[in-house]
Amino acid sequence: MGKVADLICYPVKGCAGTPMSDALLTPAGLAHDRSFMVIGEEGVFRTQRRHPRLSLIRPTVSIDGTRITLAAADATSRFGTVCLDVTTSAPRRDVDLFGAAFQGIDQGEEAAAWLSDFLGTPSRLVRVPPEHDRIADGLTPGPSGYADSSAVHLLTRASLALLNQRMAERGAPALSMNRFRPNIVVESHDGHDHDGGDWAALPHAEDRARRITIGDTELGFAKLAVRCAVTLVEQDTGARRGPEPLRTLADYRRAAPGGVVFGAKFSVITPGKLSVGNEVLIQEWGDART
Repeated sequence: MGKVADLICYPVKGCAGTPMSDALLTPAGLAHDRSFMVIGEEGVFRTQRRHPRLSLIRPTVSIDGTRITLAAADATSRFGTVCLDVTTSAPRRDVDLFGAAFQGIDQGEEAAAWLSDFLGTPSRLVRVPPEHDRIADGLTPGPSGYADSSAVHLLTRASLALLNQRMAERGAPALSMNRFRPNIVVESHDGHDHDGGDWAALPHAEDRARRITIGDTELGFAKLAVRCAVTLVEQDTGARRGPEPLRTLADYRRAAPGGVVFGAKFSVITPGKLSVGNEVLIQEWGDART
């Protein structure tokens, strides 16, 4: 067995994550995860691929989802903080997520002005509408908000340890877990990255996990996580630091369809409560190549 080491929610797609000790797992992932998105004037979503400063925005959402706060990572900067009432009744806007058409509820001029100033380009904040019915594909399809694909991204510390070991061999510095923006980080039960009969101590064991139970929740494997240029962005500074980790991942983590993979995406089968320290049990294994 493994255990939950970290839980991270990303209320606004592309912005910084919020670590949590306890979280509600909904049918569409952790509560409020990727339920908001920054868009341009034409409705196309903004991403760290083109706007790495998104990583310097620290959003928080109230437990009931009625308030959202946007804060600059540097509390002493001129941008400060904006606190907003979340609306679900404002007019819908057409939004574009990887070329797919969806709707978003515009969160108003104050949010738009703050984001536009911070990012240096006209931007608006939208929320997933209650009627949002997106189903992400994969081996286990499932509901998803504005995430890239499936609702939950899971990664083990053992997988990161192997990557950092391989990068060290070519003289590259180690990376922190936040480069990969997971929702659930799993570690071995004793907290060490070694093989003591614990699946979570084996690098990339998450690739083969087809059905996982954590507490009273259950996840179903959807797909491997294909990595992109966002992994080149240093999350604490907003600086792009290529070519790692993509260069090293390309040595040993190439996917058959193309690109490199690191971590796995899951859909929610059974919602419930998650907590750091929960046991993570694999109920069904599969082939790492699918």
